[in-house]
Amino acid sequence: MTKHAVTVVIVISKGSGGVGPDTAVLGVPVLRRIVMAAFRADCHEILVVDTGWPDLTRLLAGTRAMLLPPDQLTDCLCSGRVLVLASNLLPHPSLLRELTEVPLQAETVYVCTSGIAAVETADSKALLSMIGRANDDLSLFSELERTYQRTEVPIDDKRWVRASHRSDLHNAEQWLLRGLIKDTEGFMSKHVERKISLAVTRRLARTDITPNQMTAVSVGIGVLGALFFLSSTPAYQLTGALLFLLHSILDGCDGEIARLKYLESRWGGILDFWGDNVVHSAVFACIGLGWQMAIEAFFPLVLAMSAVIGTLLSAGFVYRQTMRNKTSEGPLFTSITTSDAPSRLSTLADSLAKRDFIYLIVILSAFGKARWFLVLAAFGAPIFFFILLWSSHRERVTI
Repeated sequence: MTKHAVTVVIVISKGSGGVGPDTAVLGVPVLRRIVMAAFRADCHEILVVDTGWPDLTRLLAGTRAMLLPPDQLTDCLCSGRVLVLASNLLPHPSLLRELTEVPLQAETVYVCTSGIAAVETADSKALLSMIGRANDDLSLFSELERTYQRTEVPIDDKRWVRASHRSDLHNAEQWLLRGLIKDTEGFMSKHVERKISLAVTRRLARTDITPNQMTAVSVGIGVLGALFFLSSTPAYQLTGALLFLLHSILDGCDGEIARLKYLESRWGGILDFWGDNVVHSAVFACIGLGWQMAIEAFFPLVLAMSAVIGTLLSAGFVYRQTMRNKTSEGPLFTSITTSDAPSRLSTLADSLAKRDFIYLIVILSAFGKARWFLVLAAFGAPIFFFILLWSSHRERVTI
C-alpha cells in the first residue's frame, strides 16, 4: 500500500444524546481521543470544525489539531486524501492508518459507517466548502455519498465504536479496554491477570495517577513481597507469593493507563521493564537468604546468586537486542526477538519469558517450599540466558 498525504477533518456532532466532544471516556474527552488516534495513525494535518461548542481550545491543548470556523476551512490547502470523522465515533488508529493507504480512484468516497469516510478528490476546496455548509454530521455524510462515487475496498472496518448516547459509553469503555490485551501474553496473564488489571485500570483511568506512579506502586509491592521470603514459615511465604502475584497484576496497569490516556514514553517503558527484573531478583535473593538462615549453609546463597545473575544478564541482553534502539509505537517490550520469522528456539524462549511461573511460586509457598523454585531458577535463569545468546546467533546466521 502507498502512503498518501492526508488531511483529517473532524466534524463536531451536536451531542443530542448527552455525549459531547468534552465527554470523558476513561479519563480522556471524546474529541481528544479522536485527535490522538489520528496522530497515532501518522495523520499530522488535523482540522477540527469549530461549531461554537464551548471550551474546544482547552480540549485540544497540547495537540497539533487546528480549530477552524466553518467559513475558514477553505483557506486550508489540503491534499487529495481527506478523512472525514464525526466526533461521536472513536476510531482505532490502525483503521485510520489503513484508510490513508488504501488506493482510491479520483472523486470517490469510502464510507466505513456514517461518521468515518475517506474521500479522494482533486478539488479539496469544494469538499471543505461542503463540510463547512453542513448542518450536522448526518446530513454531511449523506451528501458525501451523493456527491462522490461510493467505492468498496477490502478493509476490516469494524475498528470503531459509537459514542452518541450515554448508554454507549459502557460499550465504548469495554472496546477500549479490550484493545489493551496483547497477543504476546502468557495464558494465565491473558485469562486471569489481565482481567483483574483492566478492572483496576478502568477505575484508575478516571483519576490523576500517572503510569510511572503506578509502576512505582507495583515495584514497591513486589519488593515488599520479596521480604516475606526471608522466613521459611508457609504463612509468610504464601503472603510474599501473593504480594508477588499482586505486583504482576498491577504491573499491567501502568502500560494500560499509558496507552488509554496517550501517555506512553520511552522512559516509562524502561522503568517498567527494569522494575520487573528488580522485583524478580529481590524475590530470588530473599528466598536464598531465608533458606541460608534456616539451615546455616552457604549453598542457598550460591543458588540465589545464580538466579539473580542469570535474570539480570537475560534482561540486559533483551534490552540491548530489542529495546535500546526501538522507535516504533506500542509497548517497549513485546518479545525477546525482533525477527519477523523467529526460530523455534526464539519462540520457546518467548514462552519461557512469560510470568506464569508466579503461580508455581504461590503453590510451593503455601507449603513453605519456595526454595524448590529457587533451585529451578538457579539452573533455569543461566540456561535461559544461553538460549537467548544461541537463538540470536542463529537468527544472525540465517539472515
